[in-house]
Amino acid sequence: MSLTFSEQAALTRLYADRIRRSAVAQVMGSPLLRWQFGAPVADELLLVPQELRTADPSFRDELRQGLFGLSGVVAQLGDGSVFDLKPPNENWATELHGFGWLRHLRGSREEDCRTLARSSVLDWIARFANRGAPEWRPEVVGRRLISWLSNADMLLDNVTPADYDSMASSLGAQLVHLAAHWIDAPPGYGRLLSLISISTGAHCIAGHDALAERMTPILMAELDKQVLADGGHISRNPNVVVELLLDLLPLRTCFVARHRPVPDRIEACVARLLGFLRFLRLGDGSVGRFNGMGATPFDSVATLLGYDAAPESPLTRAGNSCFAKLEAGRTIVLADYGAPPPLEFAGKASAGCLSFELSVGPHAVFVNGGAPGPTDQDWLAASRATASHNTLVIGARSSARLVRGALLERLVGGVPLKGPAKTHGTVNPVTGGTVFDGHHDGYGGDFALLHQRSLTLEQDGRRLSGVERLTSDRTHATRLPRDVAYAVHFHLAPDVSCRLSDDPGLVTLTLPDRSHWYFRSEKATVSIEEGVHYADLVGPRRTQQIVLRGACFGDSTIRWWFSAMADVGAKSTD
Repeated sequence: MSLTFSEQAALTRLYADRIRRSAVAQVMGSPLLRWQFGAPVADELLLVPQELRTADPSFRDELRQGLFGLSGVVAQLGDGSVFDLKPPNENWATELHGFGWLRHLRGSREEDCRTLARSSVLDWIARFANRGAPEWRPEVVGRRLISWLSNADMLLDNVTPADYDSMASSLGAQLVHLAAHWIDAPPGYGRLLSLISISTGAHCIAGHDALAERMTPILMAELDKQVLADGGHISRNPNVVVELLLDLLPLRTCFVARHRPVPDRIEACVARLLGFLRFLRLGDGSVGRFNGMGATPFDSVATLLGYDAAPESPLTRAGNSCFAKLEAGRTIVLADYGAPPPLEFAGKASAGCLSFELSVGPHAVFVNGGAPGPTDQDWLAASRATASHNTLVIGARSSARLVRGALLERLVGGVPLKGPAKTHGTVNPVTGGTVFDGHHDGYGGDFALLHQRSLTLEQDGRRLSGVERLTSDRTHATRLPRDVAYAVHFHLAPDVSCRLSDDPGLVTLTLPDRSHWYFRSEKATVSIEEGVHYADLVGPRRTQQIVLRGACFGDSTIRWWFSAMADVGAKSTD
């Protein structure tokens, strides 16, 4: 899809900004200026920051078998160093050099695991002194610095004085390097990670108090830029919220441990992030699969919410992030009514405007396809399409378009999406329940049609009524002189099954607790088709989806209902 003049201008500004940032980083990292960031050595560690990411015991089990698994790909380790391995993909290499995997070794009482951790760090120091290499990208250095500091008690335990000096010198050098080069980090989470890492390092390594004071206002300004007022991230990707909290909460602890007041803006940002994370959860604990969110890290989310001291929020809408929530009885509905974010943050965005997810009690029922894991990126384009979301598709086209361009993709770190131009969503009480109303113009250019969706959840949570309206978009003069096919997709969670009933238009759904619900529609052909759930830890899984199909020439209305089947669920048998 081509860019408008204003978008071309924005791309030019983005490119110029990247060049400027790179030039500033080179100057700040020169021997004449990098002295201002403190001594490039860690003479004394004052703190070991907390590691909130959960260790995986299976990592150690694989090591015993001579295997080394990262980013979903397992490599044969052999007798050499982990750095003798040829990375199978870029994600694998990034995780390797980020050293986040050290946490899996820290919990082991086996000396072999701890020896591997120490030898790997020393080997890295010996091999990767070239600071122009990919291993020295700011976001990679940021993750590595946090990982080494978080596991310093293991890495520095019982080492020789020479090895201690080597690690200490590298820690200090990486901190100073990152302080000079963070400005060249990619927009989004990578830039925040770099700044959080600098602040963490400056609090933990003696002699860098001035750096901590210098970088705190810069970090707060970047948080204000990227974290919206409702706690969502500017990318609209819930996974970024999880990752940010896993990095920010240990930094907050560092302020406290150094007897320094936590800046109010950081405290407020953490509170907003935690509130948003709580807001965007279904009844099974999963986070809504919108805009790049893959499989929920349940252990991490549970850990994070343990830090949330705020009472349960009655929020029904995150207006800045453009998400809505309906909750009644045991039923929760999450809805997305936002357009993709600005191009520089849209590399993982999805064409899922007006899609929704639904849970009943502890069971997810309707879920979007979600983002595939790092080893299944061949599925990425399909997962971002509108048809992989619980919403309406017109003419087998997505409501947003991929924007191709080598320069843009390199700057953004992915293929961004564009459109819809206009979106809107509201949540209001009605007699007997709550209603979400939303619309978007993503199909205005191709078909001169607006999609309007209404979702009404009754106050006992046992019935969700949906109305899909296709109405003329009068801002576009053209209209195809033929019927246009539409399809409304309802993707089922992997452990939910369904079957067509003898009654036309009626589908019976069976939840994991063997309760039964039914789905009905009018003025559309109801079918059960194969679907794909991309956001699964084991990789994409085949699932079922209910699809409503039909055709429209002008304004059209499709109605559907999802209801509990009274007095059947708990008593039913196979």
